[in-house]
Amino acid sequence: MAAVLAMVARGCGGVWRRLRQRCAVRPGSGPFPRGERAVACNARGGMMSAGKSGLTPWIPVVGLEIHAQISSNSKLFSGSQVQFAAPPNSLVSFFDASLPGTLPVLNRRCVEAAVMTGLALNCHINKKSLFDRKHYFYADLPAGYQITQQRVPIAVNGSLSYSLCIDNKMSQMVTKTVRIKQIQLEQDSGKSLHDDARSQTLVDLNRAGVGLMELVMEPDMCCGEEAAAAVRELQLILQTLGSSQAVMAEGQLRVDANVSVHHPGEPYGVRTEVKNINSIRFLAKAVDYEIQRQIEELGNGGTISNETRAFDSKLGCTVPMRDKEGKQDYRFMPEPNLPPLILYDAKSLPANMNHQQVINIDWIRERLPDLPSVKREKLVEQYGILPEHSFTLLVWQQDQNCNSRHSNEDGLPEFFENVVKQTQMKPKKVIGWILNDLLSYLKQHSLTVKESPVSSFLLADLLNLLEKKEISSTAAKQVLAELWKGKGKTPLETVKEQKLELLQDQKELEQICQAVIDGQENEVMAIKAGNQKVLNKLIGLVQKKTQGRSNPVLVKQLLEKKLSE
Repeated sequence: MAAVLAMVARGCGGVWRRLRQRCAVRPGSGPFPRGERAVACNARGGMMSAGKSGLTPWIPVVGLEIHAQISSNSKLFSGSQVQFAAPPNSLVSFFDASLPGTLPVLNRRCVEAAVMTGLALNCHINKKSLFDRKHYFYADLPAGYQITQQRVPIAVNGSLSYSLCIDNKMSQMVTKTVRIKQIQLEQDSGKSLHDDARSQTLVDLNRAGVGLMELVMEPDMCCGEEAAAAVRELQLILQTLGSSQAVMAEGQLRVDANVSVHHPGEPYGVRTEVKNINSIRFLAKAVDYEIQRQIEELGNGGTISNETRAFDSKLGCTVPMRDKEGKQDYRFMPEPNLPPLILYDAKSLPANMNHQQVINIDWIRERLPDLPSVKREKLVEQYGILPEHSFTLLVWQQDQNCNSRHSNEDGLPEFFENVVKQTQMKPKKVIGWILNDLLSYLKQHSLTVKESPVSSFLLADLLNLLEKKEISSTAAKQVLAELWKGKGKTPLETVKEQKLELLQDQKELEQICQAVIDGQENEVMAIKAGNQKVLNKLIGLVQKKTQGRSNPVLVKQLLEKKLSE
């Protein structure tokens, strides 16, 4: 199907200025200088005062609806292939185009992915769930309705724990929990491609019918920082499970944020919905902007409309899309072409049932991988690294998965563990080399861990030389830079070729130390007067003369001995 449909496209505009620090919107800050009230929210979960004005603070309330594209080779109800960036309308079956007489056939893989996700999020899995039709007209929805699960979804009543920093300090983290109301299976719509130059919109139906999980989070969050942290943790869980690649840049994870504000002790305010946010960074900005916009509007005696808004990432603001005051009637009705979805557990599974023809909840539960929170705990307990370092390992892996088509490939945690197994250096030292040095090179060259020219074996070999005191840390960094060039040489070969071995002749090192002391009379006088910090300068001069081939600890001992004579 190569034909495309055209419609009129409209633009939007606005202004934005990023809110500052921990969700707290204080008087005079943000895009609205006349605001006289504060957002009652911080990373610790308490209310913040409204400042000198003494006015009652505002409490922001944030809930999320998240659409995650299920990682499956085919669509939810048809055999059409799922492929990103395929030629327009090249992956459209008769059912996807809603030709008369075509019927849906449920994709087993999509059901298993939803069950897996529900279990990972502590949900109750409904053994019987139902499909419904949600009616609305839009050009990229050929049937005029979406098949979803409005009445009885596949999973309900779950929770997601996530961590966020206090005052942007990784060493100070607090864990929070957001309730998951439900997870439901549903179809995606097609994609509208807006051509502003020609004032038309082209419709690509490749995405129509792709399987989605809609996750509805209760309004338990209070700011953009919390919303972003919750979505980041969810994204990492989905990638760990393999139920979704969750690449936001490819539309595989889209977020709608429901935002309102109210005073303490009062009912929740009128909420607005910010639709289709496709970036975690934009999510934080959109939520914070919308909170401050509502506070300013109410503070000036205005009212908040129950409307749908969009976040303009270029201009940095939320802008109106459509009014929701006259609530749209979606005319939900049972899907007549799909029977109830029946799942089983070990107790309810009939003895004579073919296991390949049913989905066993307990079978899926037993095969769940370690979730990110468990991985972080194991890294801390097994290797003694700091909790914030375990977060960095997994977050880096997540960022790489978001840029890779192979989201389950070994990442930084596995690389770290492989290095630890092959080196004599303590894990606490190894983590420093990986997070500070290796990641610096990876970021600089935009490479994944798998693409790194420095393997875990090479890095472990290099760290062994450093641990045995055969080279200095300065020399080790030089060797790492050479290894990064990918010339196929081992660390030891590079050390010998560059003559980076530590000086083993102590008499020669003593002579160099004496020469440095003789040439730095002012520094020597300062040290003898009690300024021990100046000693570091002498150590640096010795390192310079030896081209980094001297052991700083030994050099310090020799200098102190000579200065005390």
